[in-house]
Amino acid sequence: MLNEWEEFKAYTQKVEYIATSKGDTTYLGRFTFDTILRFEGIARILTIIARGYLFHEKDGAVKQGDPRGQIDAARRALCAWCSIPDSKKAIPKEEWRVQTDFPDLHDEFPALVDEHDGGWFYRHVHAVADFMLKNQSNVREPSLKKAENIRKKFDVAWRNKVFQYQIRIFSPKTKGAWTLRFDDVIADALELGPLRRMEAELSPELMAKIEAITSKNVPSEVICTLIVYYTANKSEDSDWVVLPVANFDAYFGDTNFGRKYLSKIPKEIIERPDSGFGVSRYRVMPAYLP
Repeated sequence: MLNEWEEFKAYTQKVEYIATSKGDTTYLGRFTFDTILRFEGIARILTIIARGYLFHEKDGAVKQGDPRGQIDAARRALCAWCSIPDSKKAIPKEEWRVQTDFPDLHDEFPALVDEHDGGWFYRHVHAVADFMLKNQSNVREPSLKKAENIRKKFDVAWRNKVFQYQIRIFSPKTKGAWTLRFDDVIADALELGPLRRMEAELSPELMAKIEAITSKNVPSEVICTLIVYYTANKSEDSDWVVLPVANFDAYFGDTNFGRKYLSKIPKEIIERPDSGFGVSRYRVMPAYLP
C-alpha cells in the first residue's frame, strides 16, 4: 500500500501458488476472496495498473513527457488485464457490441493477456481455484467452498463487470449502479500521478507513544502503515482520507485487517466515522502525525 510500484508488480507479474499450512494463503497473491468473488477493492487495483502504464517504463523509471499521450495505451492495458474468453455458448458478436475478450492485445501486453483471451486476473483467479482443489490438505474448508463458487459463478460475473467498465460516462446505456468505469480509473490515475515507493517508518518516540495506549493484539506495523498512508494521501482541503479496507486486507496477508484490527485501534490515534469493510474513511489525530 505504500510501495505502489511493488503493488503494481504484484498485480501484473507471476504469483507463487504455494501453501505450507491451512493458514497460509500465499497462493492468493495480493488479493482476498472478497476481491475475487465480490470485486471489493478492484478500483484501487485498476488505478494502480493504469498509473503504472501512464507514468512508468518497464523498469519502473518515470516516463518523460505528458502522460495524457499514454491514455489510450493505459486503457488498452486495462482491457488486456481484464480480458475473459467468450462463453462457449455465446452468439457471435455484432460489430457494435462491447468486447470483453482481447486476444489482439497479446503482442502489446503479453504479460496481461494470453493468445487465448485469458487476461491476467481471469488466469489468476482460476489458478487460485485449481490450486486449492488440488491441495486440499493445506486449504481450509470454507476456502474450498469458495473454490467451487469460483468455478461456477466467476466467469459470468466478471464478464458482466468487464462490459460495464467500458461503458462511456455519457452513454445512454449507463446505469447509476455502474459506479466504476475505465474512464473513472484513468481520471483518478492522472490525478494521483506516478506510483510511490514509501516505507512504513515513524520515529522511535512516536512509536513508543503509540504502543503505550495500544492493545498488544494490534501489531504496531498496522498503525504505522495507516499513519504513513494517511500522510501520503491527505489532501489540503480535507482531514479525511479514503481507506480501501479490502486492499489493506490483502496487503497484510488476508488477516481480516478490517474486522480484526480496525475496531481495536484507539480513537485517540485514529478516528473512523463508520464501520464499512469495503471502503471507509479515517483521519489520524494531530498528536500522532509524524
